[in-house]
Amino acid sequence: MRTVTAVVVGAGHCGLAMSRHLAARSIDHVVLERGEVASSWRTQRWDSLRLLTPNWMTRLPEWEYQGDDPTGYLSAGQVADFITGYAAATAAPVVTGTTVTAVRPRERGFEVDTDQGRWHAESVVLAAGTTRSVVPPLARRLPPGIVSLPALQYRNPHQLPDGGVLVVGGSASGVQIAEELQASGRQVTLAVGEHVRVPRRYRGHDVVWWMDAVGLLDQRWDTMDDLVRARNLPSLQLVGAPRTLDLNALQASGVRVAGRFAGLRDGVAQFSGSLRNVCALADLKLGRLLDTIDLYAGGRGERPEPTQVRRAPLGVDLRSGEIRSVVWATGVRPDLSWLDVPVLDHRGRLVHDGGVTGWPGLYVLGLPLLRRRRSTYIDGAGGDADELATHLADHLGAGKVPLTRGTS
Repeated sequence: MRTVTAVVVGAGHCGLAMSRHLAARSIDHVVLERGEVASSWRTQRWDSLRLLTPNWMTRLPEWEYQGDDPTGYLSAGQVADFITGYAAATAAPVVTGTTVTAVRPRERGFEVDTDQGRWHAESVVLAAGTTRSVVPPLARRLPPGIVSLPALQYRNPHQLPDGGVLVVGGSASGVQIAEELQASGRQVTLAVGEHVRVPRRYRGHDVVWWMDAVGLLDQRWDTMDDLVRARNLPSLQLVGAPRTLDLNALQASGVRVAGRFAGLRDGVAQFSGSLRNVCALADLKLGRLLDTIDLYAGGRGERPEPTQVRRAPLGVDLRSGEIRSVVWATGVRPDLSWLDVPVLDHRGRLVHDGGVTGWPGLYVLGLPLLRRRRSTYIDGAGGDADELATHLADHLGAGKVPLTRGTS
């Protein structure tokens, strides 16, 4: 058994940011990675994906984008190279090709089992990018012959048979995949539930620039009235390109928009009839965001047109041959099946308060809105890791810290 003060699970941007802050505090540690550095950026992204945030916002502690296109958007491969370069520049103590198979408490600290042996650590930081798709159970009842593919496994249109495609989910992944499949010559039906609509640019700047400038991205988790809801909001309806991709743009390209995929009966996909209300709510929230920007900047910018809801189908017979495949852009979650510490709720979700779990010495990084809204992006990893590294150091120095309130 090898002993170290802290084990960081995962060598993505969050794990490496934590490594940097642990090193700055002279805390000996190891970063265990099942594949290579930035593995999920190389293996769990579709071919045409680009970051939703501009290049200037691609920052880690003491490391930032240095190219000549600060307002562009990195591809997944470029993000992987950026993170790999960071690991090399910081000489992070990464052990690759090492899969963590169990983490369990000991009398002091934790026992970390891997396929390459066992470690003992006083603290563990979960920064694993390993995710699993959230696919509704009804996917198992699709008619025979329908290709069913989670978004994490989607790479390009060539994976799917010719014919119509049903894309389920109207957040960033869903709208981008729907657009790409429609452009490939397939008729796409997009099933949309609650979503967050934003323009790519507003008043001469990227919308993310405005969100940063007005302080929205720095809103902290412990100041929010409904944290659970905020953490479960869909990702922004954006594409990594200098153009707006919303339901209006998709419909103009020929995509048929339907309401939320509500059920499957006798081979017929049933869609909610509340699409107009859902779109009206998204437009209302968009207006509030733009009001905030206008209040900060003064005056009033040109507003996008309201979402146009055309005749939306309430059902599609999946046995007719019209739809040949379904892509589930219905979310992802961390795969913590190997975590043997009682910090999960009844639905298997990690319970934490800003990344601090209720079990002393166990921390998590990389979840949406972990400590601030910025946490969702690469740019948020450094600040989150800094604060959690401070808490971890206090834990090591005091021997124990008070249990947190346990917000999931």
